[in-house]
Amino acid sequence: MRTLILRLFVNAVALFVAARVVDGIRFTEGDWTTIVLVALIFGVVNAVVAPLLKFLTCPVMLLTLGLFTFIINALMLMLTSWIATQLKLGFVVRDFGAAFVGALIISIISFLLSWLIKDSRD
Repeated sequence: MRTLILRLFVNAVALFVAARVVDGIRFTEGDWTTIVLVALIFGVVNAVVAPLLKFLTCPVMLLTLGLFTFIINALMLMLTSWIATQLKLGFVVRDFGAAFVGALIISIISFLLSWLIKDSRD
């Protein structure tokens, strides 16, 4: 349970930073409840849909030496935006370019926070 809450926190912070840094990503609602709900959606999308897409695109992943993962991460961010919009949560990703840059930032922030949290538990 603790790991799930930590992952949710990491996703929320990473999404918040991406929304602040990338011009095409924004939260139209400013409260932390919205950010946490979007982070929860993002986590579920990455846990359910991303592995399926990675499996289906395995040959492309091999040909691009794994770089296609960045495309999949951007698509997961766009899917999160679509779901959040349907639920009227106020999270918008404008286009694929913003999603791509946002996915890179989210990956970097998630890696750094996960690394710091892991080190603090040791």
